[in-house]
Order: sequence, then C-alpha cells, then structure tokens
Amino acid sequence: MSPEQYCKEKSASSGSSFYYSFLFLDPQRRDAIMALYAFCREVDDIVDNDNDGNIAQAKLNWWKQEIENTFRNNPQHPVTRSLAKFIVHYQLEQQYFDLIIEGMSLDLTKKQYQTNDELDHYCFRAASAVGVLSAQIFGVTQANTLRYAEVLGLALQKTNILRDIKEDLDRGRIYIPTESLVKAGIQPDGLQQSIASDNYKRLILDQIEAIEPIYEQALSLLPDEDKKHQKAGLIMAAIYKKILKKIARNPKKAFEQRQTLAPLNKLWIAWRVWSSE
Repeated sequence: MSPEQYCKEKSASSGSSFYYSFLFLDPQRRDAIMALYAFCREVDDIVDNDNDGNIAQAKLNWWKQEIENTFRNNPQHPVTRSLAKFIVHYQLEQQYFDLIIEGMSLDLTKKQYQTNDELDHYCFRAASAVGVLSAQIFGVTQANTLRYAEVLGLALQKTNILRDIKEDLDRGRIYIPTESLVKAGIQPDGLQQSIASDNYKRLILDQIEAIEPIYEQALSLLPDEDKKHQKAGLIMAAIYKKILKKIARNPKKAFEQRQTLAPLNKLWIAWRVWSSE
C-alpha cells in the first residue's frame, strides 16, 4: 500500500465530516489534506484508544521525533512519507505539527478545564493549529486568512465538544469549563446526572450561544481574495453549524446519541458551498 493510499483509507474510515470537504479539491491538494488529516487521526487515536498514559505519551513522543525527522527529509511512517512531499510546496511549518501533539498530550494529563481561557489554550493546539495547516494547503494569498483559520478551528473544536460530550465523559474528560457548569447550576461530578434537567438544557444552549459568534468572527476575517481557495474550510463550517443547530433542538438527545448528519446531507452541503460564488 502506498503512503497516499494509507492516508486515504485512514481518512475515509474515520467517517468524519472533514472527508466531505476534501472531495472537491484538486488531486494534489486532496492528497496533502488527507495526509494532514491522517496524521491528526494517528495522534488522536493514541489518546483515545490507549488506556496506559505512559505508553500513550511515549507514542506521542515518537511522533514528535518523527515530525522532526520529516522536516529533516527522513520520514519513516506512511503518513509522514506522504506529508513530506507537501511541506515545501505549501509552506507547512513544523511548529503547528508540534502544537497538535502538545494538544494530544494535554488530553493525557488534563481531564477538566476550569475556565474558558484554559479551554481556548487547549483548542488552539488541538484544532486551530490544524486549521492553519489546512488553510495553507487550500491556498493563502492574504495574511488574515491564517487568522480566519485559527478562529474557525476554535469554533469547530467547541462544536466537537458538544457533539462528543458523552464519549468524552466516558473517557473521564469534561471539556466544558467548570465555570460554565457552575453558572448553569451543575457540579462537574454531577454532569451525567443532570442530563434530564433544565440546568443541563440551559448549559448546552448557553454554550451554543457562545459558539455561534465564533463562526461569524471567523467568516468575517476571511478576505474576499481567498474565499475561493478556502471553500473546503467553508464546507466544514456549514456542516458543523448544521450539527450545532441539531444539538440545540434537543440537548438531552445529543447526550444520549452522537449528533451528526446523514452522508447525503453532508454531500449536499459540500456541493452547495463549493458551487456558490
């Protein structure tokens, strides 16, 4: 199996909404973004699937060294062998790969966030760094486009937090800040017991009310000159905003069952955004 095929299968098998934003890219950009996404899946799977924190951290350390080797033109893993071909062409920077790994390391050591500022610190590493690398692959001509990518990454990650709240809780992680829980009248150790309460509904709706302006901020930062280049990111924004509205309609159901969109719905949104002027 070629490195490109490995990355493609890694991306497709995840069932992620991100896959639908890649479909309309030209072949080179699609191969590059799938390599980036496969890297993200590799490191994310470590913290989600390995119950031994020491082993998981050792694996992340290996990936940090592998990224170092890749930027020295000596990649070993199929993912980095694929990525290596795009580093110079798309001006990808090592610091953002390192930040992603830092974000995964935080998942091993930090199970709860006290404030929104603390959460934003994590999200910058786990998501905004991915956004910047993605934007560079899609095409950047204006400096402000990278700021757009950072903010959009924050919005997407905070949507993920609401979508995955039960899965994260099952892993012993709570990403909604303690200050937000307490404001809604919920203690962190009582989050699961609060699901049927008005307090829980208020908590989720308050979170959504705070996330929606982040999408608007991101879109306002995207220069007109780069809107055509960044359509793949705009597809993700459209899909995730739709998921956010679905969660808002029934916050309790969102805890009981992971909220997503049907593949045909995602494909329709992707085509509609890609076809727009």
